[in-house]
Amino acid sequence: MGRRNTLVSLAVLVLCGGILVLFTDLELSAVRWINCGPWALESERRAGLCR
Repeated sequence: MGRRNTLVSLAVLVLCGGILVLFTDLELSAVRWINCGPWALESERRAGLCR
């Protein structure tokens, strides 16, 4: 039973890590779109984040 618990724990850890990475990537994309999107100021579009 110990080996099965270890595998389940590892699977849950990988799943949680994947979800964290996914949401982090989505958040960064959303922030970049807001800061550099069509309604952003011209000075913000020229900033280092938008290049």
